[in-house]
Amino acid sequence: MTIQYKSATFNLTNTNATTVLSVSTSAIAIVRSVQAVHDTASNVNAHLILKKAGASDVKIGYKQVNLNTESMLTGPLNLEAGDVIKMQAGTANEITGSVSYALIDRSQENG
Repeated sequence: MTIQYKSATFNLTNTNATTVLSVSTSAIAIVRSVQAVHDTASNVNAHLILKKAGASDVKIGYKQVNLNTESMLTGPLNLEAGDVIKMQAGTANEITGSVSYALIDRSQENG
């Protein structure tokens, strides 16, 4: 088992739910933060969505992002193998951000 500290960036170019982090089926992850940035004067609604492996999307966070960086999580988020985090913005091409997480690779485990 190895632990890798990683980050990923995203740019929400449309108003569809967009995958910002996908955990492989041979790993688990602990998400430390999801930061969303919008740098114009109007509010943009942003939703954080969790899709568990084999289940439907569930909204787990909401912010109105306006001229600052917003944390979409209030604490760490544990993800299991196959889980996906998505973001959805109310306006296209307005929100960018990053995800910081620890990826725990289980592919080398015995049994």
